[in-house]
Amino acid sequence: MSKILVAYFSASGTTARLAKTVAAAVGGDLHEIVPEKPYTSADLNWNNKQSRSSIEMSDKSFRPAIANHVDNIDEYDIIYVGFPIWWYVAPTIINTFLESNDLTGKTIIPFATSGGSGMGNTNAELANSCKGAILKDGKRFSTNVSENEIKTWADSLNK
Repeated sequence: MSKILVAYFSASGTTARLAKTVAAAVGGDLHEIVPEKPYTSADLNWNNKQSRSSIEMSDKSFRPAIANHVDNIDEYDIIYVGFPIWWYVAPTIINTFLESNDLTGKTIIPFATSGGSGMGNTNAELANSCKGAILKDGKRFSTNVSENEIKTWADSLNK
């Protein structure tokens, strides 16, 4: 049986709630991706072109530092990676997480929350950060998705 990790970054708590539901649905261990420098509400103001998140997302090579790491990443075969959609893609801290680990032979499955946009170019933006891994198509979920819906989606990925 595959060992599953559900790693997530949540700026406001919305993705954290979804990640807990995903972990319960797939039987995975939960890991929060914590930025070394926490994001404030001012940092997340996407209407301000000088906000931290706006600056980070305008430079695709930017990699925010992570405060914590998964020590036993080699034990996992499948890694679900959750995040809020920022500017139609995953925040660059997700690239930091992926690039900080040897993903050879692992399956990476993105999932996201968003106020309205879909996954956009997420997989294309994450592909180079998943060297040696199989990157599955990601899915955006509403905040009230059921565990059963997630289980059905997860099962469909493994066919």
